[in-house]
This record gives sequence, C-alpha cells and structure tokens, in this order.
Amino acid sequence: MANTQSMCTSFMGELMLGQHQLGTSTIVSRGSLTSPTTDTVKAALYLTSATINAATTAYSATGEVSGTNYTAGGVTVTNATAPTSTNSSATAGVAYWTPSASITYTTVTLTTAFDTVLLYNSTQSNKAISVHTFGSQTITAGTFTLTMPSNTTSTALLRLATT
Repeated sequence: MANTQSMCTSFMGELMLGQHQLGTSTIVSRGSLTSPTTDTVKAALYLTSATINAATTAYSATGEVSGTNYTAGGVTVTNATAPTSTNSSATAGVAYWTPSASITYTTVTLTTAFDTVLLYNSTQSNKAISVHTFGSQTITAGTFTLTMPSNTTSTALLRLATT
C-alpha cells in the first residue's frame, strides 16, 4: 500500500462532461438557470499506510487521519481562483487552476504518520480531483499548512496540457 501523487483519472473524464466547476463561476450553474455557482472543494489528509492514487474516484474515510480537532472529510479549500487556459503557436495548450489560499488545518494533533492530501468535490458526490503527496508528517497541537504554488502554466496545482 502506498499513496501516489496524480490527477485522478475519473476527474479528467468528468471535466469533459462538465461535472466540476472550480473557482469563480461565470457560467450558469447546473442547479440554477439564473445564478452562477461554484462547487465546494475539500481537502482530506491520509495516513502513510493508505492507498490513494490516480484510481481514486471519490472521498472515503478509509485510511484518513483522525485526531484532535481534525474533522473527517478535511477542510474546505478556498476556491476563488478561476481556471485559466492558454494556447499559442509557441507553446502547447495548458489549462490550470490553483486554490486561492493555502490549505490549513488549525490546532490539530495527528500522531499517526500522514503524507497525502486528497482534493475532492463535495458538491458533486465527493468526486475525487487529485492526490498530492509530501514527506511523512505528525503534528501535536499545531497548525499544518499546505502552501499553494503560484497559479501559472508551469506551477499551478492542477495542470492539463496538450502536446
């Protein structure tokens, strides 16, 4: 068993079906004919002994951390950055998105080693988006922060590119 960093395979297909609305919304939502909305993205932490990877299709509590001040399902991700895309003759086309703020778990105690965060869409039946790994961590009565990269074609947290 091991966690592996990847964009979830199911997410890529679901994008083509219009099942996810990340960031600021400029289109009419699936649930309303008049009001644009965005989906709620959440971030759940997983133990080093879990198996979270590209084949993950939805959030599950199996293998998720537990501890003081950690709520099952994780925290809500600040989702105010609009997905962006570019395409020119000089470069391949790239679509990209990064949450608009770091992901923070405040005053938690997680004594069993964890090394993975799963981003998932809680608005759309907890559909998995992506898996991100980092070095094994434990924390006692502290704040754990995942600092987000710049939202650019080469560093954004999620990037889809044509070749």
